[in-house]
Amino acid sequence: MIQKVLIANRGEIALRIIRACREMGIKTLAVYSEADVQSLHVQLADEAICIGGPRSSDSYLRADRIISAAEIADVDAIHPGYGFLSENAKFAEQCESCNIKFIGPKSKSIRIMGDKSIAKETVRKAGVPIVPGSDGPVESETEAVKVARKMGYPVINKAVAGGGGGGMRIAHNDVSFAKEFHVARAEAEKAFGNGAVYVEKYIQTPRHIEFQILADSHGKVIHLGERDCSVQRRHQKLIEEAPSPFLSADLRKKMGKIAVRAAEAAEYQNAGTIEFLVDPKGNFYFIEMNTRIQVEHPVTEEVTGIDLIRQQIRIANGEKLEFDQSDIKITKHAIECRINAEDPSRNFAPSPGAISLYYAPGGHGVRVDSHVYSGYSIPPYYDSMIGKLICFGSTRKIALQRSYRALSEYLVRGIKTTIPLHKAIMCDPTFIEGKATTAYMEDFMTRTPPDLF
Repeated sequence: MIQKVLIANRGEIALRIIRACREMGIKTLAVYSEADVQSLHVQLADEAICIGGPRSSDSYLRADRIISAAEIADVDAIHPGYGFLSENAKFAEQCESCNIKFIGPKSKSIRIMGDKSIAKETVRKAGVPIVPGSDGPVESETEAVKVARKMGYPVINKAVAGGGGGGMRIAHNDVSFAKEFHVARAEAEKAFGNGAVYVEKYIQTPRHIEFQILADSHGKVIHLGERDCSVQRRHQKLIEEAPSPFLSADLRKKMGKIAVRAAEAAEYQNAGTIEFLVDPKGNFYFIEMNTRIQVEHPVTEEVTGIDLIRQQIRIANGEKLEFDQSDIKITKHAIECRINAEDPSRNFAPSPGAISLYYAPGGHGVRVDSHVYSGYSIPPYYDSMIGKLICFGSTRKIALQRSYRALSEYLVRGIKTTIPLHKAIMCDPTFIEGKATTAYMEDFMTRTPPDLF
């Protein structure tokens, strides 16, 4: 059984894992960079080891140093959180070979679902609908243009090894395609060390809807309902909610079954997410699987009452899932706002620096997952998210009202944040009516005065 866990991450997710472990009587080891010496996860873990310099490439992406820290501290398992090495099949394999439990899927599943072209072929064979596109990576511009013309514009170039919006470029005709194809390859090479891209049909004004999966090592796979992640900017999610205001009961049931089938096709274990695009007519298409815990996992926790980090640890321990699909009941509505250290009035420019005052909202139906505090300095080396505000209630209307109230109480001084942006969205008729698609933010920003932020 797992007695001690190394947390190969930082920020709010590291704190989230520490809290779950403490409730389960499990010791924790934090690893940290030189820039994170004052971070809360370092202060609250049972032990902490510095593994390198401020940049991710010198610390949180150094698998060798993380494994060394695990061996020095004699841990039983490593939880990768999200980002960094969480979807790195080689890292998971290294953990397995060192007899350290990787709190996530097997390296084989990460490898299958981490390559988008292989993932699409895997689920297609299982009868999961996929977006029309090239048969794997395209090697040349000439070949890619032929695929694009056959499908019809618009199309999107996507990095095979991509994630988080990296290496994705839309083209509307032959002229723009040539440019976007090469830009996507260059971005993919820089971000992921793999410049391969594939081409697929671009679904216009879809919903981005994902299903949370839990799968144990005994063959049971279930889903915990969906999250609507359509409010995003440059493929980066800003607001997530559960359940989706768009799905009918029948479509939800159908998509849930397909999501489970996709996970089974990958022989998946642990927590993961099946992501779909859903067009205005309700047609849906698999786009990828995230083989890790998601940033937005709290909305699912709040509407189901299930602690996902606890379940990850139990599954890694070899335990059976405690519930069946029929036991999963969605009892609330939850909305999550990602609070980023960015200035929306200046094209979302990063805003690192010292926080002079920090006050998190509270009250009934309000949850804040954050690692910052008054006096904390946000380093410039990492993702700009400084917290997540999750508000929930018995109806979507209550969750919306509660979100606006909590955002009005949320005080962060010394830096710019996306709090004013989220407040404006909570008052916007399109969002209130539940009609936001992936094109929503572009439209919202064009009709909203910058001085509002």
